Amino acid sequence: MNEQKKDLKQFLLTADLQEIKEVEEYLHPVDILDALHRSNDEEAEIILSRLSDETVADVLDEEDDEDIYSFLKKLSVPRQNEVLEEMSSDERADFVRALDEDESKDVMSKLNTEDKKEVTELLQYEPDTAGGLMAVEVITIYENRTVLKTLEYLQKTDPEAESAYYLFVTDRQKVLKGVISLRDLVTSSFDTLISEITNPNVVSVHTDDDQEKVAQEFEKYGYMALPVVDSGNHLKGIITVDDVLDIIQEETTEDIHQMAGLSKEEKVDDSLPEAMHSRLPWLIINLATAVLAAICVAEFSDTISAVVALAAINPIIAGMGGNAGTQSLTLIVRGIALGELTGENAKKIFLKEVGVGLFSGIIIGIILAIGCYFVYGNMYLGLVAFLAIVGNMLIATISGYAVPVILQKLHIDPALASTVFVTTCTDCCGFLLFLGLATVFLPLLV
Repeated sequence: MNEQKKDLKQFLLTADLQEIKEVEEYLHPVDILDALHRSNDEEAEIILSRLSDETVADVLDEEDDEDIYSFLKKLSVPRQNEVLEEMSSDERADFVRALDEDESKDVMSKLNTEDKKEVTELLQYEPDTAGGLMAVEVITIYENRTVLKTLEYLQKTDPEAESAYYLFVTDRQKVLKGVISLRDLVTSSFDTLISEITNPNVVSVHTDDDQEKVAQEFEKYGYMALPVVDSGNHLKGIITVDDVLDIIQEETTEDIHQMAGLSKEEKVDDSLPEAMHSRLPWLIINLATAVLAAICVAEFSDTISAVVALAAINPIIAGMGGNAGTQSLTLIVRGIALGELTGENAKKIFLKEVGVGLFSGIIIGIILAIGCYFVYGNMYLGLVAFLAIVGNMLIATISGYAVPVILQKLHIDPALASTVFVTTCTDCCGFLLFLGLATVFLPLLV
């Protein structure tokens, strides 16, 4: 594979222009982009100069939004205009959104009137909504046409439509009436009216819907594309499944980063200052919660002085609670993100988590109690450890469920702050339970 990519770079640099033209449409834009990434500035300019405007636009569609401008500037101004015109409307809008003010003005000045209007319209929507994700290149037809007339229209229509898997039926005011699959269209007789093969039960998303909801709709129905409508059910654009794959990757990365106390924008190749800016605030918050746990331990210093074994067992209680809480937390946060946790099943899932915490705590507690008895020879120490770990694991699973649910109701991203609250809860409660019980049983432990 690496050899093939090296060959592609050399081919694009040295092949006859006619040879490139003959195979250009069969080259995948991602492979060309890889060749550009492995090229120096001079080589990249040569490669771009040897490709058609349409191919360059397809390649830039695959590039990260913040890096498109540097590639675009390698082209002459007339070619920049042509390439921008060839780019899809959603990618063009995302690209402009990622630029600073001067760069944005520069790009907008190179767009024709129609493209500038499309970009301006798309920029009105938040980037993480259906409106911000959609492309406006969508094929629409009227229900009073015949199949023959529709096929003739499709042969003449703009080939830049974002998706031809489905045809959307609208009235003259662009109100969405239904959807037709390409299969139904080509298998129907020529004189069949579009209204006869239209499915009026069309699944759509609203321009203001969050991108997570959009991804859930794609996962639920398994469609290749979904129409985007406004409050009046007017067809505004279309979102395709390849856009959703990007959303899923973005949302998953964001959740993983935030649960670890990282900024969602941090990447492995970020600079030291950028990494520090991303991580340090959460580490300071974790320090504050650790100090709170330490204060809980300090309140029982006399008990620990009397029974030194408590210092060895104490981290086990807190650690097991933290692990149990993280398990529940991860499951619930993911369930919220995927829409699997609903009002209908919330009570059932909560009771299940309570059961998991209780029975896991009993089993782990028995094992720990037996270990304490064999190591320290005191059955009461084992009993204290048993009761503490059962209580803390029960608290852990309850907090692992409750914290993200409460944060969601407060319109706070559950992945962002849940870990800190759950860890603080299991640490402090674990220490208080274990050392509090040890204080009660102290005469039997010494």
